[in-house]
Amino acid sequence: MNIKFPFKSLIGLAFIGSVSTYTSANNNAFLQHAPKATKQEALIKHWRQPELELRFMDIAELEKPYISFAPVDQKDSIRVAKNTTKVDKTALSELAGEIATGEHGKLDSLLISHRGRLLFESYYRRGRIDLSHPQSSATKSYTSLAVGRAIQMGYLTMADLHKPVISFLTHLNPQKLVAGAERITLHHALTMTTGIDISEEQWKAINEKPQQLKGQNEIQIILETSKAITQQTQVFKYGTGPQFIMQVLDTVVPGSAKDFIQKELLDKLGISNYHWKTAPSGLPESGWKTSFTSRDMLKFGMLAINNGKWQGEQLISEEYLNKATSRLVYTGDGDIYGGGENVSNQGYGYYFWGTDLSVGDRKYSSASAQGGGGMYILLVKELDLVVVVTAHHRNDSTQQLVAEHIIPLLIQ
Repeated sequence: MNIKFPFKSLIGLAFIGSVSTYTSANNNAFLQHAPKATKQEALIKHWRQPELELRFMDIAELEKPYISFAPVDQKDSIRVAKNTTKVDKTALSELAGEIATGEHGKLDSLLISHRGRLLFESYYRRGRIDLSHPQSSATKSYTSLAVGRAIQMGYLTMADLHKPVISFLTHLNPQKLVAGAERITLHHALTMTTGIDISEEQWKAINEKPQQLKGQNEIQIILETSKAITQQTQVFKYGTGPQFIMQVLDTVVPGSAKDFIQKELLDKLGISNYHWKTAPSGLPESGWKTSFTSRDMLKFGMLAINNGKWQGEQLISEEYLNKATSRLVYTGDGDIYGGGENVSNQGYGYYFWGTDLSVGDRKYSSASAQGGGGMYILLVKELDLVVVVTAHHRNDSTQQLVAEHIIPLLIQ
């Protein structure tokens, strides 16, 4: 069902502190409590799950959005703001109304954390506070954080990032690998500059036989199928890379990559309502097919913006994180996902995108985890700002929305 609510009527809303939501003077415009998933909806972990005959797109849309300027403390280690008087609530209310009517795409949630505290929480359409949302390629950023955790714990070093991937993988047959395979370092895999060149038809043939991809055979086949790797081919090409990293991670950590990610990253953050699909290799998917709640996405963002610290513990190597969220490769402004006239200088780090967000004559550097369909964890370190968005619409303008509507609320 479509939401029929004119955003301009939000200007006259009054703040009710005890309920922590806004309501219209004439009618209840918003849900009074954060929406939760039904038992049936809670089963949905990805866009499509044919084995359950369920789709994320089948979730009923909310009749009313949930808007809170004083988010409830859910006892999930996310600190909430107690006083947001410095924020222009009228302007933010107008933005929430525009989102509710679809002016900025089909957003399911918008959360804003400033100076370490959640100050705004909202859910629309298929958004639920307790429903893990498909992440698409934002998964790559979580894989990157797992690497940072391994470095912090000493299973990898920063110097290792410039070693050949194949030097970690002892079950490969080097005699059958394409020329130049040794040129691919972890740094190349993390920045999508592997130089792998495989046609769509070849990828299709590889994926049609998932049984041949078990363990390190996945990398063996890729490095047998690709054209030769040269300095000229090692340019940014979005795609191949994450599976190399997950294989290395599985090799260097004690136990398995799956257990390591759960124990040393997700458990540390108190994340339990999630799904991380297993790839044909038998390892965790590295580039897609995870699902997390909006609040747990916020935890990842707060961990990153706090230099890898969580509740006083250094979980992620700060040195690694600084590189991961830097623009190590500039990709150009021809196709900026979620961009607009205030978004420029797009680049890529270790599975994090970077852009400049312009507000007036100022430019703010941002880093973000991004997933197709409209998933974002966007960081503006200078402002200690984390913005989380979930959606189910590819043609969004979320980075432009942050530059145009959210940052100005915090710098006035």
